[in-house]
Amino acid sequence: MAISELTISVEQCKDSAVNRVDWDNLPFGRVFTDHMLLMEYADGRWENPKIMPFQDIPMHPAMSAIHYGQSIFEGLKAYKHEDGRLSVFRPNMNAKRFNESAIRMCMPEVPEALFVECVRKLVAIDSNWVPNKPGYSLYIRPFMFATDAWVGIKPSETYKFMILLSPVGNYYSEPVRVKIESYYTRAAQGGVGRAKAAGNYGASLYPAKQAQDHNFHQLVWTDAKEHKYIEESGTMNIVFQINDTLITPSEEQDTILRGITKRSILELASSWGIAVEERKVSVEEVIQALRDGTMQDAFGAGTAATLAQIDIIGYKDEVFKLPAMENRTLSNRIKEHLDALKIGKVEDTFGWNFFV
Repeated sequence: MAISELTISVEQCKDSAVNRVDWDNLPFGRVFTDHMLLMEYADGRWENPKIMPFQDIPMHPAMSAIHYGQSIFEGLKAYKHEDGRLSVFRPNMNAKRFNESAIRMCMPEVPEALFVECVRKLVAIDSNWVPNKPGYSLYIRPFMFATDAWVGIKPSETYKFMILLSPVGNYYSEPVRVKIESYYTRAAQGGVGRAKAAGNYGASLYPAKQAQDHNFHQLVWTDAKEHKYIEESGTMNIVFQINDTLITPSEEQDTILRGITKRSILELASSWGIAVEERKVSVEEVIQALRDGTMQDAFGAGTAATLAQIDIIGYKDEVFKLPAMENRTLSNRIKEHLDALKIGKVEDTFGWNFFV
């Protein structure tokens, strides 16, 4: 069956839960909308996608995703504009990155147009779940996992592609405290660091917990070989402002996830005439900038938090306090502009908003 022939069927839920949501107390990622999307892969092709009431799914105890980790996901958001329209932020980039992850994990690709249409259709069905509050959005979680019921190490021949929706508020309630990691590793060259694979996040939990036990929110990951170069911050990309220049680790390294939010930040800053450098960033350079006062700002960039300003950076036995939030002219301007762009308060000159 050609992709153009695929149709999305819809089974409406009989009792919406939207009016039972406590919108003033909305934990991130714990409340889900009325519907979800499911599409299955077998015999070398995708079947018709189905939108159905949100529900549990059955699984075989030998399901290969559980045993061998073929599981990938994405994260993106939908927003309500001031004029009532709904948009999703740059879904084509998520579709492209999803397929890059699929290829690396030996999984079937989802055609980009189909990925975007599945997102659009599900958001349209649950449009009344998109929050209309400052700082709130509808988080979109597409994911795919292997489903062969066979305990044997080989790529699965069957898969499920699904999308869940979750109304969310702010991911971080305060500026983040991070610690530069000098022992544990998020990803090694030649590994799966560039893929948004579930196992990457599972492997990060133990070192992250150790950091949290010492009053840090997250780690700043460094290279696996020497721990001399900065890579990412927790589950986000990381950006520094040193001497009026935005500096971030280059995505040419296959240990770093290609960030959609980071890319948007850099493109926006460049359009304003801000100097941007994507290159190797050494731990030594960062620590020296913190010591001599040329570090003007540092922040994480990711879908969940958008732009998470960093308050504290720890390294070995030292702790460095960054400039006060109110004095961070550039990152405050970037965050305010992106937030406004996503809800139609400022003109979307880049064409990043995909309207539902």
